Amino acid sequence: MSNMKAQELIRRRVDVAENAFADVVVWQVSPPVRGSVHGFKYRLAFVVDGACVLRYDNEAGKGDHRHVGDAESPYVFSTPRQLMADFFNEVTRWRLEHRDD
Repeated sequence: MSNMKAQELIRRRVDVAENAFADVVVWQVSPPVRGSVHGFKYRLAFVVDGACVLRYDNEAGKGDHRHVGDAESPYVFSTPRQLMADFFNEVTRWRLEHRDD
C-alpha cells in the first residue's frame, strides 16, 4: 500500500473461543487496490488452533476473494458492513460444522 493513501477504519482481534480468534483489518484507500473497483483494502481471517481456516481479502491483482481451507473463490464486495456480516456469518457456520472436531 506504499503508493496509495490509506486510512485505517478498523483493526480488531475478536476472541471467538479459547482456541480461535478473528483478525479484522479494513482500510479506506485511494486509488482502489489493483483488481478491485471499490475504495477499500481488507483482510479478515479466522484462525483456529493456530491455522487460518477462513480468510476474506483483496490482495493487489487478485481482487475480492475468500479462502476456505485450501479452496479459493471470488467474493462480491458491496460495503464494509456487508463484508463483516458475510465473514462473521461464515465463521458461525464453520464453527457449527466443525464443533465435534
